[in-house]
Amino acid sequence: MAELVQRAAGVIAAKHRGDLAGAEELLAAFGSEQARTLGFYLLADLALGLLRGQSGQSLDELVRELSLLVAATTEG
Repeated sequence: MAELVQRAAGVIAAKHRGDLAGAEELLAAFGSEQARTLGFYLLADLALGLLRGQSGQSLDELVRELSLLVAATTEG
């Protein structure tokens, strides 16, 4: 499972540095939609856990803030 999480993180890192071909290559390497979903789910869970540990907020508070941020960035 660690490989799935690392691959998901790699997709995000590649995209942020402008390497869209690299991101696409990593996405294709998952092999199945189920593996891709699991990788990104585990990455999100770990990221929220790290943020929770650093911020002291509850997971519910973080998810609420994230939901508001997503809604704000998709409006328009």
